[in-house]
Amino acid sequence: MKKRIIALASYSIFWLFYFFIARLIFIVFQHEIAFNNSTGELLATFWHGSKLDISTTGYYLLIPVLAAIPGIYFNGNWYKILMRWYSYFLIIFSSIILVSDANLYSYWSFRMDYTPMLYLKTPGEAMASVSTLKAITFFSTIVVISSFFILIYYTFIDRLFSDFKRQGIGWIPAFIVLFGSLIIPIRGGFGIAPINAGTVYFSQKMFLNHAAINAIWNVGTSAFTQKPVKNPYSFGSLGEAKSLVDTLTADGGVPEKVLNTSRPNIMIIILESFSGYLIGGLGGDSLVTPNFNRYAREGILFSNFYASGTRTDKAIPAILDGYPALPAQSVIKEPKKSQSLPNIVKTLIDKGYNSSFWYGGEINFANFNSFVIGSGFRQIITKDNFNPADYNSKWGVHDHVMFRTLEDSMKSIKEPFVDVVLTLSSHEPFDVPMEPVFKANSSLAKYKNSVFYADSALGSFLDKASKTDWWKRTLVIMVADHCSRVTSEIPMYSLEAFKIPMLWIGGAISKPGIRIEKVGSQADIPVTLLRQLGMSDVFPFGKDLLAGKSASFAFYAFNEGFGFVTDSSAVAYDHKLKKPVLMTGKDPGLAEKSGKSYLQVLFDDYLKR
Repeated sequence: MKKRIIALASYSIFWLFYFFIARLIFIVFQHEIAFNNSTGELLATFWHGSKLDISTTGYYLLIPVLAAIPGIYFNGNWYKILMRWYSYFLIIFSSIILVSDANLYSYWSFRMDYTPMLYLKTPGEAMASVSTLKAITFFSTIVVISSFFILIYYTFIDRLFSDFKRQGIGWIPAFIVLFGSLIIPIRGGFGIAPINAGTVYFSQKMFLNHAAINAIWNVGTSAFTQKPVKNPYSFGSLGEAKSLVDTLTADGGVPEKVLNTSRPNIMIIILESFSGYLIGGLGGDSLVTPNFNRYAREGILFSNFYASGTRTDKAIPAILDGYPALPAQSVIKEPKKSQSLPNIVKTLIDKGYNSSFWYGGEINFANFNSFVIGSGFRQIITKDNFNPADYNSKWGVHDHVMFRTLEDSMKSIKEPFVDVVLTLSSHEPFDVPMEPVFKANSSLAKYKNSVFYADSALGSFLDKASKTDWWKRTLVIMVADHCSRVTSEIPMYSLEAFKIPMLWIGGAISKPGIRIEKVGSQADIPVTLLRQLGMSDVFPFGKDLLAGKSASFAFYAFNEGFGFVTDSSAVAYDHKLKKPVLMTGKDPGLAEKSGKSYLQVLFDDYLKR
């Protein structure tokens, strides 16, 4: 039995060595870019990339460990032969990806995923643009690398699977447990968030982040989460749809100026699960968010405002990139797409702003890490920057700990700054460090308590911040990421499931205590803000909420469809049912047509990125 364990352990080391050499080959292929970085930076790609290397090795071990279970009891040389040909196949398969990725990166500037495999359906067209010399070099390189590793395997690993003696059936449960335990390296550990490409991002230099990615892992995971190559939301003429969307997002004229400076500090606080039905100023429960309600009376409250989607990973691209959520897709999980989007943080950094991102939780969740780094943030504060003694939440540190640390850091802040702060304590399971205010033992009561606690932490921070010098020159934008449906009484497609608060406060506000009634969404934030700063914008799906002639509408997406809201009508359309499931107002038919056009154009843009 010991010999079997040693053989499998050696097999794991073989693949880790393969991935080490694969990363080295990738760097050599990209030498014009790679060698502009220091040796230490290049070495760091191997360290950080080892996480995905280990995960890939775990996948590769699934069949060997599974096959070893009956191999414990049955005699014969079949296991050695199985391992030999299984390994030869994986070596050749991996080498094809390795060489393809190394060649394609110089053209694409992102690591290979499943997309190129789609071209294999038409190999003639796929090879049409490749010269004969390049084709020969390509296949020769694959042969050389495959032969080299096959030789290493045959010389050092193959013999380790020889002469296995039959073992007692009592050992089979041990290997079943070993097989199950492979989920740990495959998933990337015991954390809440499974491993993803963003897990290995560590630098402001995107090449170093890309070099840390394991291309075989990237191809494999993208293959099992395959994205559509055709627009499933093609409701009619794309040209007509674009014309209608252009009308919806047309320049609304000169906006009403609500700031007393064109170069304010900017702090965007993204509030986890602050549903509109809990906000007193929006006609909701007046007891849950007393601090938010208090500040709403002295700020600018956007009272007909909607979340773009149902999760944080869909909210952040909408808030920072002006890119609306899509049904069943999340652009933040696809670095090559998300990094092509315009970004408000990048725009402000180019104008001399200092930047930071604050989150007390796991940054690798839903690929946040790659998105945040790709957005250009100079400082990124996450769960890892806090004392483990403060890990008093399932997701990380509670909001009062995060806000207290943020408050301390602001004492030495360099202006102008753009800080983005993401709260977490009001996320499920709604565990917060306080005695419950709402006593009922229900999901709704627990949710209200978590929001009440988050509001308390927020209010404490704002009260102290408002007494500082930097506050006088600062615009604070508070906006929820999404709602929380804690009761089935709220349909998933309903307006109530998407209506959220957005509030502008701070010393930079010149017109406090007003309400903006125009219907809008998170995707409107970049355009509205940049036009207040006198900057041009390149966010094609948003509009200026403070421009008098801009359209009044909001688009939102849920997994099965979309919603579209105007001043007079609203519709929710279920794509699987192929019909609306909600129609209200004077002209829901026009709202449906507008929503279909908007989604068709949006998804067409998504496919092209």
